[in-house]
Amino acid sequence: MIDDPPVLTLKRKFDRPTQQQLNALSGVGTGVVVDCLGGRGGIPIKPINPDAVSFCGVVVTCHAGPADNLAVFGAMDISIAGDAIVIATDAFAGTAVIGDMVLGMAKNRGVVAMITDGYVRDIEGLCEVGLPCYAAGVTPNSPARNGPGSAGLPVVLGDVVINSGDIMVGDLDGVVVIPFAQIPQVLKALPRVLEAEAALLEKVNAGLQMPDFVEELLTGDGIKEV
Repeated sequence: MIDDPPVLTLKRKFDRPTQQQLNALSGVGTGVVVDCLGGRGGIPIKPINPDAVSFCGVVVTCHAGPADNLAVFGAMDISIAGDAIVIATDAFAGTAVIGDMVLGMAKNRGVVAMITDGYVRDIEGLCEVGLPCYAAGVTPNSPARNGPGSAGLPVVLGDVVINSGDIMVGDLDGVVVIPFAQIPQVLKALPRVLEAEAALLEKVNAGLQMPDFVEELLTGDGIKEV
């Protein structure tokens, strides 16, 4: 790199989903959303506090450099009530990227969740804040606030590309990203997926041991007995 990067790069303006779209997805489980997306979109991170997990919010992204969390404050500055802050760290495990104080400040701004592929600290305090927080792990090591970093720009968590303006939902199973362009597709598929889930659950509760389509596969020409 010829020139040093700016301490912080911010993108404040991006398309946002409607409140009606958010309301339609509020309370919907991550597994259902994934099924609406064709089986993808989940990120393998877990909630820190199992008593504070469920959320549905508009994504505001940030990318924090190793051992730094200045970008998190940039994302908080961009955020409005109802947003979920997604913090990409390239899975850095040397220090935490947030702790209970940052989570508390985010809650005060109306943020509904904070999600990171990095590590967090102050677990007792995080649980007391009561805001959904998802992370790859826990460490007491603390970060600096020097940058460089970015907020509002695309990031990657796991193998999922995430943009500000996407919708993210979370529950005990993890988090799922709904790309902004695919929100109408998910809402269109949602009633059918919910109906299918309810119908199968009813059969399971009535004693179903194997789905009909699996029975057909197991007795079809594609099976070889040895």
